[in-house]
Amino acid sequence: MFLLAGNNLWQWLNSWDTWLFLKINTKWTTPFLDNIFPVWREANTWIPLYLFLMLLIFFNFGWKAWPYIIFIAVTVAISDQVSSSLFKDWFNRPRPCRDPFLQDYVRLLLNRCPSSGSFTSSHATNHFAAAVFFYHTLKPWFKKYIYLFFFWAATVSYGQVYVGVHYPLDIIGGALLGSAIGYGTSWIFKRYLGFPKLGPAIES
Repeated sequence: MFLLAGNNLWQWLNSWDTWLFLKINTKWTTPFLDNIFPVWREANTWIPLYLFLMLLIFFNFGWKAWPYIIFIAVTVAISDQVSSSLFKDWFNRPRPCRDPFLQDYVRLLLNRCPSSGSFTSSHATNHFAAAVFFYHTLKPWFKKYIYLFFFWAATVSYGQVYVGVHYPLDIIGGALLGSAIGYGTSWIFKRYLGFPKLGPAIES
């Protein structure tokens, strides 16, 4: 009975997930977004942001900059490995662009369809891990602007569905997983290293 209920629930979730994927990937589209999202989701696009944050951190944190930078790197490394090496292999869910029943309907806006599993999205896991880590460590300084990190993570993640390489549930699962990892590493950093002494807060 429980197996039947679980199977019915998964069928309903999978049906909803496919329906929403097709809406985002084939219906809720514009030529502008077709050009934006393939670039928006690329890691190289955000190199200027990463360099800016590193300079900002070094300028304000002084000698605590290196431990903070290391914790950011560790946060992303953990999230990437858990998502890519554990969850993707465990669930082994085909990406929509590799699903034999769906791939003919997918608008693939990239040059290739990745061969790795679909659940969870490593883009979503990594970006939400970083966003939550920044939220819990930089909020007293950035104040209301700290939520821009969640906008950044959410739009990069949405782009994964838009370009045709992930389902919405892959994004939701990745966001939850990354948020948990980001919260854990931020707690450890604040507990054992202390909150960095920051410069003047950005005016709200």
